[in-house]
Amino acid sequence: MSRFAVADMHGIHAILYALFDDQERLDRAAMRRQVEICLEVGVHGMAALGLATEVSKLTDAERRTVMDWIAEDTDGKVPLALTIFGSSVAEQIAQLRHAESVGADWLILQPPMVGQYGAAEYIRFFGRVAEATDLPVAIQNAPAFMGRGLSSTEISDLVRQHPNIQLVKGEGPVVDIAGLVEATGGKLPIFNGRAGLEMLDNLRIGCRGLILAPDCIDYAVAAYDSFKAGDEAGALATYRQMLPAVVSTMQGLENLLCYGKRLFALRSGLAVHDRGPALRPNTTGLAMIERFAAEMGPLQLRTGLLANENG
Repeated sequence: MSRFAVADMHGIHAILYALFDDQERLDRAAMRRQVEICLEVGVHGMAALGLATEVSKLTDAERRTVMDWIAEDTDGKVPLALTIFGSSVAEQIAQLRHAESVGADWLILQPPMVGQYGAAEYIRFFGRVAEATDLPVAIQNAPAFMGRGLSSTEISDLVRQHPNIQLVKGEGPVVDIAGLVEATGGKLPIFNGRAGLEMLDNLRIGCRGLILAPDCIDYAVAAYDSFKAGDEAGALATYRQMLPAVVSTMQGLENLLCYGKRLFALRSGLAVHDRGPALRPNTTGLAMIERFAAEMGPLQLRTGLLANENG
């Protein structure tokens, strides 16, 4: 059972990067520090095992390990979402059971990354997995990144058929998300992503919040808090400070994993080691990221400390 009501879920949720050591193994200490930083900057929720966590590069055992770690480190302080990845209903339900066992508050279902099928097949697939749990379920709808997705009308139909599908994790332009808001009558909580592109306009059309990798998460939290307090000018000023980095890193998923992760590392005092295959940084890209990191400064924690003091 979720410790948090869906109606209360909002704001900026952090989706963790997969941080590896120099042997390409998951780095326990770095993953723990990443969670600590996100909590200390004031995120409103935590998430893992989505596209930013490079879930397709992880083994089944590693996915379960990440679930164990993030649940332990988050410790119920904020709502915890775990993305369910798998090529079959049985595989996803097995992952779902482990997510339940560690105390996930809600689940995000990804379409199986095998084959290409019509909407009816994905609706049946999602429905069968959702029926296996009592936790609130979201659908990850990211056709631009995953090559698979549902239309606003199809998502609305899916939600009507399966009452515990209660949220959507979108990855699309605000004009497309507005169509989903309209199709669902504004009653379906929607969290967008895309590293924070069009962040304030997503909030203006009714998105509940955004799920973002942590490279600019402190600025995103501050902008969101200002926006919700009615200070749109302050929110815009803060958002403008993070926007050049957002635009630069969000040139595609592999670009985010290469340069967004390195921006986070520079701002947090952590190290980056890629797990191949991976996009490798070049001199121009590294120079841009170093400039963004210098301009934005270390991640600002609500405790008043700088993230790299404990890195």
